[in-house]
Amino acid sequence: MALWRIRATVDDRPGYLSVLTASLALRGVNILSVQVHTTEVGAVDDFLVDAPEQVTEAELRAAVERGRGRDCWVARSGARGLADEPTRLLGLAGRLVRDPESTGAALRTLLNADTVTWRPTPTTGSGGVGGATMLLADPAGGGYELCRREPSFTPAEYARAQALVELAATLTSRDTERLTLVLPDAAEVSVRPATADDVPGVRELHAGCSARTRQRRYLSGAADPSPTRLRRLLEPARGTTLLATAGPDGAAESVVAMANLLGEGDEAEVALLVRDDWQRRGLGTALLRRLLGYADRAGYAAALLHVQSENTPMLRTLRRLDRPTVVDRDGGVLTVTVPLVRRAAPDGGAPARRAVPAQRSTVS
Repeated sequence: MALWRIRATVDDRPGYLSVLTASLALRGVNILSVQVHTTEVGAVDDFLVDAPEQVTEAELRAAVERGRGRDCWVARSGARGLADEPTRLLGLAGRLVRDPESTGAALRTLLNADTVTWRPTPTTGSGGVGGATMLLADPAGGGYELCRREPSFTPAEYARAQALVELAATLTSRDTERLTLVLPDAAEVSVRPATADDVPGVRELHAGCSARTRQRRYLSGAADPSPTRLRRLLEPARGTTLLATAGPDGAAESVVAMANLLGEGDEAEVALLVRDDWQRRGLGTALLRRLLGYADRAGYAAALLHVQSENTPMLRTLRRLDRPTVVDRDGGVLTVTVPLVRRAAPDGGAPARRAVPAQRSTVS
């Protein structure tokens, strides 16, 4: 006996599936499992079958067509095909828990895709579901393009793949949730991703900063953002925002710094706001390095920083990064471009996004 995968579209009407299974049974084909994908053109039935060794691919196609099946696809299957779809999905989810940067490889395995490519621009539309191309939105920014010559993708496969991508993004975010930084003066701060619930704390941060510090951050007179704008900064559509918090032992921690990375196309804009009494202590440098690391992993081509030419502390911070930069001047404002390394994933598609576990780090 030999294992085969068969996929065919059948009219979604009572009795039609039984006609197809009866036609296969006449050839001695044993159906081991079946999945039904509902589409606009009918039910796409995906079979794993055990057929006699002498039955050929052409004979299986003919049996499907006699059973009122159409758009038939037939391929040999290995022993791993015996695992049902929920088991396969759970296995891939476990793989992502151990290694969130293996998203591209997991998608290829899930859908037997020919190619998986990550792109920095967001996806639009339905993603070509039902055709040879599928587009998936990456919550961390950008999206995945999957191609498979045959069989055509179905809406059910799209839903599974999108859920897998969202799981990977959640795992990556959680792996980078909290970091304890030990500054050169031995002070400790906690760094974590921001949420919309942090608006009150970030408003207090702004109130605790001098007018000059706020003006250097926003480069304009609008140096006291509204709650609505703060919510957008704390949970950007693309990118991430990090908060540094500190406080006396046993007391509630307060936000002492905010670092924003806002994605736009294949570039990301970076900005820092550090409370005056926490400046010149290495905190800004540490936050900037962490944001650029995130941008590297997310696959951005470059990071941009808009800095006033008289903002010597920020320019000194950029020099400490020891990265190549390109500087353009527009009046009193400098635009500093930091090229990023776009890393290929192990499967040759999506850039690797390395998960960084929660840790304690000393800033030099």
